[in-house]
Amino acid sequence: MIPREFAKFPRQLQLQLCGLKLYGGVVVVVVALRMTSLQIPEHVVLNETVRMQCNFNLDKELLYSVKWYKDGHEFYRYTPRDAPMVLTFPVPGVNVNRDESTESSVVLNNVNLTSSGRYRCEVSGEAPAFETVSDHGDMTVVVLPNEGPQITGGRSKYQVGDVVHMNCTSAPSKPPALLSWFINDEPVNTDYLIGPNVVNEGNGLETARLGLKFRVANKHFRRGDMKLKCLATIATVYLQSNEESVEGDESILKTPIMESRETRAQSHTREDLTNGSTSVAVQWTILIVALITSIAVAR
Repeated sequence: MIPREFAKFPRQLQLQLCGLKLYGGVVVVVVALRMTSLQIPEHVVLNETVRMQCNFNLDKELLYSVKWYKDGHEFYRYTPRDAPMVLTFPVPGVNVNRDESTESSVVLNNVNLTSSGRYRCEVSGEAPAFETVSDHGDMTVVVLPNEGPQITGGRSKYQVGDVVHMNCTSAPSKPPALLSWFINDEPVNTDYLIGPNVVNEGNGLETARLGLKFRVANKHFRRGDMKLKCLATIATVYLQSNEESVEGDESILKTPIMESRETRAQSHTREDLTNGSTSVAVQWTILIVALITSIAVAR
């Protein structure tokens, strides 16, 4: 039965909204072929093997085909009723492992930079409906830096009022690393940052640079030291950091040192008083004993 709220739509649309179709004047219940999940990794490392998963529910319908596309170009087809069941088509950056690929997954060997792109899985049911569902996801191939980020421009010692001006540079990668600065493990104020700047190295790789500039204040020191750290990340596949620890001048440590000396001085004073009290008590004891002894002799 067609719900009353669908009455304003054309007959064919009414049927589709109810999961029905009209074939030769006969209303047919459409089986609900549906895509349940699509698993395409967002980032993979150069030369890795990648498995893409396309899960679907036929709901008692027969499978006609599963097709995979990269940037609109078909590269894999699975048709269980054909011989051969699996066909592959040449697409740049796509190297299908036929032995490991199935109706619900496709495996790519040795991915490279041209493997980056949009991948789509398309599932079709058998006649008469030939229902088709599809979904897509984007994958980026990452070239990792061959070393951690480098910090330049720093000094070994700073005093309050000095200006810190340093740079953090990542090694060449694709895409460029995301750089972040920290002072004593706390993210820096964005006003301290210069950049980032990205430089194309000419081989498809890119270098990132992020500057740090601020005027030193007492709050930047902890126990006389200031730790400056640069963190480089690429999505979830790369995380490296570099850290420099710099000292404050003597004025940074002056106050806590004086407090420490005062505490020790007070401690010595109390000790001296205690020793003095002990000496007086001993002298009085000797005097009393001598007095008692003299009285006893006199008797």
